[in-house]
Amino acid sequence: MVAFFLQYLRFQKRRSRHTISAYEADLKQFQEFASGMGTENPETATKATIRAWIIELSDGEYSPNSINRKLSSLRAFFDFLLREGKISSHPMTSIRSLKKPKRLPVYVRENNMKNLFENFNFSPDFSGQRDRLILELLYGTGMRLSELIGLKPESISFEESKILVFGKRSKERWIPLHQNLVHQLKEYLTVIEKTLPELTVTALIVTDKGKPAYPVFIERVVKKYLGLVTSEKKKSPHVLRHTFASHLLNAGAEISSIKELLGHTSLAATQVYAHNTVAKLKQAYGLAHPRAKRQIDDPK
Repeated sequence: MVAFFLQYLRFQKRRSRHTISAYEADLKQFQEFASGMGTENPETATKATIRAWIIELSDGEYSPNSINRKLSSLRAFFDFLLREGKISSHPMTSIRSLKKPKRLPVYVRENNMKNLFENFNFSPDFSGQRDRLILELLYGTGMRLSELIGLKPESISFEESKILVFGKRSKERWIPLHQNLVHQLKEYLTVIEKTLPELTVTALIVTDKGKPAYPVFIERVVKKYLGLVTSEKKKSPHVLRHTFASHLLNAGAEISSIKELLGHTSLAATQVYAHNTVAKLKQAYGLAHPRAKRQIDDPK
């Protein structure tokens, strides 16, 4: 039945040659395993056989992503058999995909961000001040790209040093501004008034032609400047959001407070940033605790 299934993928589902080859390799691997378990025909495999295969794949150091792909191939095969009336029940009904490990957020180190703002000379013209403000806002507030684009001059409260953003599902939140960022905002608004006196656009961040900034434009600016201070492959506005949260945690900020600043609805979404704090705690422990120091300084 495996051959019929592959023909079905090719002629009816019109899958690519690469996709069909992947299905074929996965099913062949399962067929060999099932045969070793005493099941010659893969279509007669039971839940127990499939679970045993998952265990063997895990022990063989396959990643959860690779195992899930193989399970997807097997699930499609049994879907086909059920549709064709070759089996009466689906053996994978209660089998769930493996949980994928959460990727740790990419962030820029604190000294690199300090180097960018203190040692790089942004041009004093409109473009230079605008570019700096983009970086300052993303790093200084942790706001999302969409929130940055949605800012208006009236979003700023200079009296209270805070800025209003509209997050997901148009949820409002105020984010405090540090004094350097307040100063940069004032500088930018002064420069833009001189450079584009006829500007009628209500967006805070605009292009050189006075049009509202758009996602690709912001991404280009961020990538350009982050490329000066970091070798990380990812150089996106979201990396600066990660950087904002990571640096606050490393400085001792409460994770619940960071949750509110980021506009997360759940604390679980913010917990991913705690890895940086744990790493620093381990380092501090190793350097400061008497027993840990003794192991380092005096193995005896």
